[in-house]
Amino acid sequence: MAAALALGGTMLLTTACSSGSTPKATGTAQAAPGGSGGSAAASTAPSASPSAKTSAAVVDIEPKDGTQGAAPSAFKVAVTSGKLTQVAVTDKSGAAVQGSIAPDGLSWLPAAALSVGASYQVNAQATDAAGVATTATSSFSTLTPGKTTNVSDNITADGTYGVGMIVSVTFGQSVKNQAAVEKGITFDVSDGSTVKGHWMGNNRLDLRPENFWKPGTKITIHYRLKSVEVSPGVYGNVDSDESFTIGRSQVSLVDDAKHTMTVQTDGQGTQTIPISSGSAEHPTYNGTMVIEAKEGTARMTSASVPGLKPGEYDLQVPHSMRLTDSGTYVHGNNWSSHGTFGSENVSHGCVGLEDSDGDGGPNTPAGKFYAASMVGDVVKVVNSKGAQVTPDNGLSGWNMAWSTW
Repeated sequence: MAAALALGGTMLLTTACSSGSTPKATGTAQAAPGGSGGSAAASTAPSASPSAKTSAAVVDIEPKDGTQGAAPSAFKVAVTSGKLTQVAVTDKSGAAVQGSIAPDGLSWLPAAALSVGASYQVNAQATDAAGVATTATSSFSTLTPGKTTNVSDNITADGTYGVGMIVSVTFGQSVKNQAAVEKGITFDVSDGSTVKGHWMGNNRLDLRPENFWKPGTKITIHYRLKSVEVSPGVYGNVDSDESFTIGRSQVSLVDDAKHTMTVQTDGQGTQTIPISSGSAEHPTYNGTMVIEAKEGTARMTSASVPGLKPGEYDLQVPHSMRLTDSGTYVHGNNWSSHGTFGSENVSHGCVGLEDSDGDGGPNTPAGKFYAASMVGDVVKVVNSKGAQVTPDNGLSGWNMAWSTW
């Protein structure tokens, strides 16, 4: 009977193993004779999961992980055979660096240049055409500049200027990376006007809107040049904000042939003042100029007028306002006779208004005009026998078309 039971068990097991169906679990598993039960177990186990796919996208972060002393401009995140989906950049304190993925998804750029002497961490993610993702990371530090150059402008913080004011930025040395410098100087303008820069040589950048500023406009300049390599190995020395306001409009038209200056304030009322401008030998420049400094009583000598013999002079000139770097002024004239003004041009290129002795009087034509004027006011000269003033002579950039500015 025991033999019969054993044989029956063998027959049952054999039937189950030869069947194409999977048996239900009925308690404790039993090994089949001759190891055939192990073979059955292998055939009924779930198949192994497929191995993870490798993304075809390749993310490149520069500088590489562990780099020290990298140039801020060397930073970039790019991808090939895929598109970026997320880029996170943080500094040492954990603050996020603002930036954006390009519309084509192939690169990421920071909103502003990275800072010098700082540490950063980068985590970038991308997917390939099949949607398979990949990740890349980098930790690096930027260099501390060995050399910097001085950067200065002609604006006094919170000052008020005339509608012709041009912001002139001067660098302590020649600037090679001019485009990078321009990106490091931005403007917020209350009326939304666009401000562009034009290089007057290699170490001076003048900036203005297309047309004269509107009265009451508020402007803030953002300088972010400490992380800008202005020339090989040399960085700017300023990160700051500077605000100023445009005051009322005053535009003065000097008609050299008529010996008059017509002053228009806020586009309305006008005043005509008799003047004496440059003589035939030393004519006044034609063109649009801007008062760039109010100097009060200034010493003027013939040393700045080549070949002036005879006729040398050394004078203390009242109510002096500079129009050009080469020495053109609107100023008081207290040495010519009353009849000169409005009838003769006798100066060495300046625009002279009648004034009284010494430092001039407050109620003279020169004194009144000086008191009513501010830096940034416009003085335009027409009908002179002189040459056209060049855009880099003082704040004379208004003589250049916007299309070439």
